[in-house]
Amino acid sequence: MRRKIFVYLLLLVFSLTIFFGCKQAKGKPVKLHFFFYKQEIVNELNEIALIFNQKYPEITIECETIPNDAQTVLKTRLSSGNAPDIMMLQSYSTVKEYAKAGWILDITNEPFMQRIVDGAKNAVTYNNAYYALPMDMAGIGVVYNKKIFNDLGLKIPTTFTELKEVCNTLSKKGITPFSLSIKDNWPLGHFYSMIHTGLVGDNLFNWINSMNEGNGTFASPVDMNYAFTIFDFYKSQGPKDAMSMTYDNQKTNFASGKCAMMVQGLWAYRDAKKLNPELDAGFFPFPFSDDPAKNKLYVDTDSTLAISATASKENIEAAKKFFDFMTSEEGVNLWVTKCNLIPTVKGSKVDTMDPPFQDFMKYINEGKTMPWAFCMWPTVVFEESKKTMQEYYSGQKTKEEVIKYLDDLWKKEVGK
Repeated sequence: MRRKIFVYLLLLVFSLTIFFGCKQAKGKPVKLHFFFYKQEIVNELNEIALIFNQKYPEITIECETIPNDAQTVLKTRLSSGNAPDIMMLQSYSTVKEYAKAGWILDITNEPFMQRIVDGAKNAVTYNNAYYALPMDMAGIGVVYNKKIFNDLGLKIPTTFTELKEVCNTLSKKGITPFSLSIKDNWPLGHFYSMIHTGLVGDNLFNWINSMNEGNGTFASPVDMNYAFTIFDFYKSQGPKDAMSMTYDNQKTNFASGKCAMMVQGLWAYRDAKKLNPELDAGFFPFPFSDDPAKNKLYVDTDSTLAISATASKENIEAAKKFFDFMTSEEGVNLWVTKCNLIPTVKGSKVDTMDPPFQDFMKYINEGKTMPWAFCMWPTVVFEESKKTMQEYYSGQKTKEEVIKYLDDLWKKEVGK
């Protein structure tokens, strides 16, 4: 009997050891707050967060989406000490600004950074250290309806003159050339910066330096009269009620075939495809110049993920596990298949993605790309460029006032 009692107690102690040992191995429950701005992947990121939670039951991720003026909202929170654990940041200037302020964590020596292609790391570098995880490459250009183009015998325009001819043909056939979003102003910031960057051309980095030194202007070496001719043309080729059009309207009008083209990133194509599964689309650079060699796709590192430097030790370690997961083969596959985004991880496979993404890769492989200069501007300048272009289109600002406002704002930022 004593022997049986001893064995029973031994088994009980062994079971309790395993039970409490397992609980300890799982770790203390951690809840991460994930702040991001990509409204087109809200459901997908929530799904990825749940899949991650299945692998790490002790870690829960709560996702918050702020699509408009996201960096302004985030900066306000960080300044007040209300930092999310994980935050999606625009590359270059935003990452550098937040790193300089001490808001985000140095992740240079983390193993997951070794999986990232070298070309994407410049976008997250400050003082020779990495402060964010580059997640994807993206391009902004013209998403077009292949069926409409084929039915009308239209070819992809390679010059601004050819683009005007295409638009003229579409209008005569009762098809609105461009689907626009002006009420939601963030696409206007992309368009303004894309045209300006293309016109600056090879002088881009000298121009950026002159702006940071306080003696540059948006009006040099760019012919801004020509730039605003393009802006005016673009608005004239959209719906008559373009001022009231939101991003949702832009996607819907393109997906339905009411409009033949939209200037957007491929994130918008993905949403349009959901609205019209039969949509057959392609992707090409906006031809702002009559010199085809100058018309390049606007491509760079897009979203990056950073960890709050003020998060608790437990939350920082949990966030690192999420970054490790997102750069693993499983995480990359989810990023491609669920989110339809081009990953920055070495050896990623994108051959299963739709034709517009293959067009995107074609321009990259041919070297016909230009960098996302707006990510190199002070964050507030890019944020305000959206609003000033909206004000220009509504008649509240002249082109001269737009240029002066952005020039003065940049000088103010570099003078701080």
